[in-house]
Amino acid sequence: MTAALSTPRLAALARREPRAPAASPTADAAERCELCGEPLPDAHRHLLDLDAGDPLCACGACTVLFADHAAGGRHYRLIPDERRRLTAFHLDGLLWAALGVPVDLAFFTAAASGEVTARYPSPVGALHAPVHAASWERLTRANPVLADLRPDVEALVVHRALGAGEHWILPVDDCFRLTALLRAHWTGFNGGDAVRDRVRTFFEELKGDR
Repeated sequence: MTAALSTPRLAALARREPRAPAASPTADAAERCELCGEPLPDAHRHLLDLDAGDPLCACGACTVLFADHAAGGRHYRLIPDERRRLTAFHLDGLLWAALGVPVDLAFFTAAASGEVTARYPSPVGALHAPVHAASWERLTRANPVLADLRPDVEALVVHRALGAGEHWILPVDDCFRLTALLRAHWTGFNGGDAVRDRVRTFFEELKGDR
């Protein structure tokens, strides 16, 4: 299944730096809170629309309103802003193959139901694949930190291309932003040099923010 990441908000995420400096909102700001319509600064938080699976731009007041996990019911979740690099992560080639991802860059999210989905970039957006429960359980046993992965709004990000060996727990809006960015610059069968450069820059910036 393919998720087309071509909405205006995802294009905006693709343009945004991971830690954009805050700016004062103005009456003619390009972005507004998607719940109340308040103008937004460049740096703002996102909510996840659980029904649509899309991030929504949120103002400070709406961020506070939905900071409580129960406040959004089954519709909205506040996407966290913590980023954690997993420096002692255990994932060998056999287990990676068991996860069923055909490429070397993917992010994994777990729903509240326990169902785990892998998503990976492509020229048409993020491709989705279900992850077999037994394979995820093996990965979690090897890496107990995954038991604390916040449902729906955090992702395990794995970057294995060219021996990169990067493993992170990231907010899902980071993952949406990276996917939209790669789609915008994708050329040829495997993305081309521009995509590889943007992947490298993405992870370098993450490490620089820590």
